[in-house]
Amino acid sequence: MKRKIARLAVETVAVLLALAIFGVPISYVLTNAGKSSAAAAQMSIAPAANTQYLANFSSVIAQSSYMLIRAFLNSAIITIVSIAVLLGISSTAGFVLERRKGRGISWINFLVLAGLMIPPAVVPTIWVLKTIGLYKNMMGLVLVEAALAFPFSVLLYRGYMGSIPRELDEASFIDGCTGFDLFMKVIFPLMKPVSATIAIITSISVFNDFVNPLYFLPGSKNVTVQLTLYNFISTYLNKWNLLFADILLISIPPLIFFIFFNKKIVSGMVAGAVKS
Repeated sequence: MKRKIARLAVETVAVLLALAIFGVPISYVLTNAGKSSAAAAQMSIAPAANTQYLANFSSVIAQSSYMLIRAFLNSAIITIVSIAVLLGISSTAGFVLERRKGRGISWINFLVLAGLMIPPAVVPTIWVLKTIGLYKNMMGLVLVEAALAFPFSVLLYRGYMGSIPRELDEASFIDGCTGFDLFMKVIFPLMKPVSATIAIITSISVFNDFVNPLYFLPGSKNVTVQLTLYNFISTYLNKWNLLFADILLISIPPLIFFIFFNKKIVSGMVAGAVKS
């Protein structure tokens, strides 16, 4: 009985701490996004007597010739193409690294792990993008985003591949499948849980990315949703209500996406934890 009470007390404290850590900032943004400029400047979490959410949202959307709409479109394109490139490359790499053995594969595994530990360098990356003609280009940012998520994705795919029996490969070869047919028609469809997990996690990360678009995709025409915050801070230094309204608008899509697909994230993360 004492253990149950102690456990209940610990869980209650944990829930209250979580509400304080995450609930207070969210409430702060929600309340100030609907205030007037003067009321938001007071930086109070107290709700306003008269809210003006619709007016604030309209002002944010119409700013700079509807820059926010252009930013949403750019972010959507970058996110979708980055996920497609990442899934195609990391899934094949995970398949090869799991199925093939040898000294060369061990070194490749070491390089993949090193990719998780070594931080990216901005200046050399810009030099490489300029050399191949992809600096200030969406495709260049797509390659950067895919490269940053590549090591983690390969590890997930490789771990899941360990749960797929090798007898399936042998049976496919006996039936006349080539290596490419084996992967595309047999293996890749079986890796849907991991693919969904990588797609969801990476899409939220890419959509919310601020630093990489700032460095590798400068220019007003290339603006992404997170860079609109930077522009609003510099343009509306004293109009905090519009800044909070912008934060609220760009936070809604990834929040909805995460709420609907959070179960797939958990299932995909543990799918390859135990080898058969």
